[in-house]
Amino acid sequence: MKRPLAAIVAAALVVVQAPPAHAYLKFGVTVGGQSITLKWTQTPVRYSVSSQGITDVPVADFQAAVDRAFATWQAVPTATISYQFAGITAAQPGRDDGLSTLGFQNRPDLDRVLASTSFLVDRVSGALVESDIFFNTAFQWSVAPAGATGRFDLESVALHEIGHMSGLGHSALGETELRDGGGRRVLAAEAVMFPIAFSAGSVAGRTLKADDITGITDLYPEAEFASTSGSVSGRVTKEGQPIFGAHIVAFDVARGTGVGGFTLTADGRFSIGSMTPGIYILRVEPIDDADVDSFFDEARNTDIDFRVVFVDRVVVVPKAGDTGEVPVAVVRK
Repeated sequence: MKRPLAAIVAAALVVVQAPPAHAYLKFGVTVGGQSITLKWTQTPVRYSVSSQGITDVPVADFQAAVDRAFATWQAVPTATISYQFAGITAAQPGRDDGLSTLGFQNRPDLDRVLASTSFLVDRVSGALVESDIFFNTAFQWSVAPAGATGRFDLESVALHEIGHMSGLGHSALGETELRDGGGRRVLAAEAVMFPIAFSAGSVAGRTLKADDITGITDLYPEAEFASTSGSVSGRVTKEGQPIFGAHIVAFDVARGTGVGGFTLTADGRFSIGSMTPGIYILRVEPIDDADVDSFFDEARNTDIDFRVVFVDRVVVVPKAGDTGEVPVAVVRK
């Protein structure tokens, strides 16, 4: 019997509308009235590379670049996700054929989208069946070891999209400035999963950051780490009312790294798991360094009208436990 399937265009670098589930963000799919985290239930995840390359990036170079990006995610020691190259295929990404295919498409109509990831999901079980990634040939690409002026680094963009393919949504750990004439330029990003790409020529997006590592670990935890890591949870309100979409940053005092999450419930609660036990400082801020719809559906009432606030006490994330609810009150700008 043929399974009923649902195709979802889930994530694109630069512009996206993604259904959130939990912190980092993770993707969710609704099955039988319940939200199920979108993830691979069997590994290794097998992927194919399309045989239709482009002039500046031959198929062999394209495969080598995406292989390196897959290997970077697989090398996270606290996560169990793994990937396997299944060969070159004549298929194109975006076809519902049971193959998870990476390749190029010419989409000049998507003039802000460098690449995009789509999913095919079993409507009955919520199981992830297929995930494709296309890279937009409307932009110029490079696989040069040190990057190339005026060209976007394929390995960096592949690393971001493979994060989506694995189930991660966007991170808000980044800083941008408005460009003359519109759009934003990235000044700094503490997550590969930040939704806006570095400028053409940059290879800064080839290295996973603490937030990326925590996110992939939370989806596919290594058994020993899962039994020893901790979590932080809390609730954000403004004038006594809960806030949806507030961005929480947990700054690890000892390691100098940050992990982000969001308030994702109607009562303004947040929870960030798979954290290394230790002392953290919490900051709560509005999502104002990227388009809100890069994180949440436009239909959600995401509040960005409040000031940045630091929680007035340090928070201790315990081993194999939770901090208990940390209340945070913010005020209007």
